[in-house]
Amino acid sequence: MGTHRKLQLQELEAIRNDAYENMMIYNGKTKAFHDRRLQPKEFKVGQRVLLYHCRLRLFLRKLRSRWLGPYIVTNVYDYGVVEIKSKATEKMFKVNGHRLKPYYEKFQEQKVMKSYWRFLPMRS
Repeated sequence: MGTHRKLQLQELEAIRNDAYENMMIYNGKTKAFHDRRLQPKEFKVGQRVLLYHCRLRLFLRKLRSRWLGPYIVTNVYDYGVVEIKSKATEKMFKVNGHRLKPYYEKFQEQKVMKSYWRFLPMRS
């Protein structure tokens, strides 16, 4: 009976090792897929950016924006550190580049003449 139990434990250990190897292969493929889809963020001096407000969890408002700004990039350091300047208060501070995203200006709406009726076909 003792040898039979030892064989069962060895089989169980072999199954565990196979499951561990399969998990490592799956995790490697998932990481490679994720890393392939990442797009690095590169900021330039003078660029306008928005800052993520991470302390917003205290104020549970559904429609409140989680992005502050726009700020202006004044300096870019190694390892993703970016120095930004506030337009309103002129304060400068350093933040992690992962908390920033580019700010896109709103487009200007142009008025279009409403004389498009003459281009519609006549109904008969």
